Amino acid sequence: MDLQEIYVLISVFGFVSIIFLTLRDIRIYHRTRFESYRKGALRGMIAGALALIGMGVTASNPQIGLTIVLVAVYLNRKGKREEVFGDAPMIKRVLGETTVKNKKQY
Repeated sequence: MDLQEIYVLISVFGFVSIIFLTLRDIRIYHRTRFESYRKGALRGMIAGALALIGMGVTASNPQIGLTIVLVAVYLNRKGKREEVFGDAPMIKRVLGETTVKNKKQY
């Protein structure tokens, strides 16, 4: 495995991490309807698109591509969020399992 392939794998890991956290925020928002998780999911989609661009650029120019992925990971930072997990175990926190707090019919 040469250095170029390692750079691509690093950028793929950054992209997958962003998408995983975005999907988790979407799941939590769907169950609780907390606005902060909706905003986090929207920010994650923008960061995911930027990371996807960076992943494509990494194959031809690793320095610029990895910089773009790093900026995307930074943009996906955690904002202020409501407490939804309580004393849930780690696996439930990772998967975004929460109790339904608000049942609004739309």
